[in-house]
Amino acid sequence: MTVRFRHADPVRAAYPELSAGALYATGVRTAVDTRQRAAGHTSRALARLAGTTEGEFPEVLAWRRAFSRMGVRPTQYRSASESLLRRLRKEGRLPSIHPLVDLCNAVSVAYAVPVAVLDVDRITGPLLEVRPARGDETYTAFGGAVEHPAPGEVTYVDSTNRSHARRWTHRQSGHSAVGTRTDRVLVVAEAMHDGGADTVAAVMKTIEEEVAAHWGVTTATALLTRETPEFVFAE
Repeated sequence: MTVRFRHADPVRAAYPELSAGALYATGVRTAVDTRQRAAGHTSRALARLAGTTEGEFPEVLAWRRAFSRMGVRPTQYRSASESLLRRLRKEGRLPSIHPLVDLCNAVSVAYAVPVAVLDVDRITGPLLEVRPARGDETYTAFGGAVEHPAPGEVTYVDSTNRSHARRWTHRQSGHSAVGTRTDRVLVVAEAMHDGGADTVAAVMKTIEEEVAAHWGVTTATALLTRETPEFVFAE
């Protein structure tokens, strides 16, 4: 079965500045050392943070404005990239989770935009859609608690009405988190700032090259726009 990933029309209409890209890869196992390459990307972020805080980055400010429009307090619930940059600034490093996640987190802080990594085998097709929640979707937190996104909150929803994110780019689901058994992944980058399309294109190119270099697998990628809003991949 193939899966269609897309941003729903209401999301595109409410956030016309949205730029997005997606990547699908098969054969991503944990027995790979990405630390050196991840450190190189992280160093770019550290150099930028040396002159200011993440709260001054235009990429971060754009997501704060988007969160405000979504009805979410942006300093209470931060985008994933802002949270990572904040942690990097305070601790000087990022946590180690999984070779691919670590690499994508490093790329995320280097470009200051959110990058989600989902285990495809934990997603049920034929549709994975970024859309406003109705309030009856089911979200599983990393600690196992079951939540329901608030009506109007933007979230990733699959064909079983399972939510794979809270508050759009704030936090992913524990259900589809990448782990030691993960083989197939969907990577999504999203930006809201001026020039976001170029940033997302650079992010996707970087991740595509890193996956090929470390795992030796081919990938499928797409840049998503209002004219070409869907990315089709194999479930």
